[in-house]
Amino acid sequence: MASPRLETFCCPNRDKSTQFVLNFQPRFFSAICIGSASVSLIFAILQILPKRRGYRRLGQYPLPKPASSSRILLIISLCDILGCAGILLRSSVWLGSPNFIAKMSVINSTEVWPTAFCVGSAMWIQLFYSASFWWTFCYAVDVYLVVKRSAGQSTIVLYHMITWGLAVLLCVEGVAMLYYPSISSCENGLEHAVPHYITTYAPILLVLIVNPILFGRTGTAVTSLLKGRQGIYTENERRLGTEIKIRFFKIMIVFLICWLPNIINESLLFYLEMQDDIKGSPLKNVRNAILITWFIMGLLNPMQGFLNTLAFHGWTGWDIDLNIQSRREIPWDSGSTSGAAADVYNPTVSSSLNYQGFVQDAKKTMNGNGLQHSDAISVLSEGSESSTIEIHISSELHDLEGIDADGESVEN
Repeated sequence: MASPRLETFCCPNRDKSTQFVLNFQPRFFSAICIGSASVSLIFAILQILPKRRGYRRLGQYPLPKPASSSRILLIISLCDILGCAGILLRSSVWLGSPNFIAKMSVINSTEVWPTAFCVGSAMWIQLFYSASFWWTFCYAVDVYLVVKRSAGQSTIVLYHMITWGLAVLLCVEGVAMLYYPSISSCENGLEHAVPHYITTYAPILLVLIVNPILFGRTGTAVTSLLKGRQGIYTENERRLGTEIKIRFFKIMIVFLICWLPNIINESLLFYLEMQDDIKGSPLKNVRNAILITWFIMGLLNPMQGFLNTLAFHGWTGWDIDLNIQSRREIPWDSGSTSGAAADVYNPTVSSSLNYQGFVQDAKKTMNGNGLQHSDAISVLSEGSESSTIEIHISSELHDLEGIDADGESVEN
């Protein structure tokens, strides 16, 4: 799990509330973290591997280069995987070497490696999960700017500077304040740890508060953009707009499920810390709530990697492409339409739409200056193969007019 309490554990004079949660069934808690991290790591890696069904060609013309938003989604998945790997390593050591863990930050101890492992593993996890939060925020900003036609491929460099710069800066600053003047003699009291908790939870709160606003405004702008393509709001465009909104909704639901327990748990721990006697009977319900949310964190925090890939692409299955030659082709960034999106329309209808129908729609789109609209909407339609094909055909119509469709249908 990713909690700043684990960095506090590295101090020999750790506070009572941190000692309370970390001393309750530590082996069982580590086992839960290992199981959750292992499942998430395996399936997250499986999801981002190239798939045979993910590669499509229309005639002899490849698709254009993927937009910056698709690269951001991949970076988010990689950050989640690296953070999950850190949780797996740390929990495995905690479970397999209890004597090694017992030597962490013992006063006047000559052992250096236990403390170094405690601090190093905690900073690794915090860094990559913090970067994942910042990249999630940048994704919301990017899709909004793309719809407003104010962003492009070059902005990915700016996103790298913002996300990694803020993640490293806040991580180092928070840890430095926590371990002042040194790890072996951290300052007493809760006040010295407050900056560390702020730098940890600030990006989480930013995503929870700002991203829904940006996603909502993007969804409204997409609806207006789709209506302006042909002057009418067709069933295909209504379906595409619904799929985009559902994707935004799934991203926020996954984030809320995985990280809301952290905020609740930390608030209760701060409340418990301010009490004179944390073991008093009036605080029994508070202690039970803390332990419940603590174990929920151990289960859900590592699962963000796998759940995010489901929100981004849907379940892409086991059809992994191991052919090196086929990887050289430019892929359709489609994946599988999620179950939520499938409820919006019947997949069998999409499979019956042939290439000629898409070309006719594309010609109408071109008459309404649909080329710019297509480029913007295609960024948001990744994850829905039928939507992506409809968008990109309008952009490449001048190259595809001479290709015979041969009655070939597009599979969804």
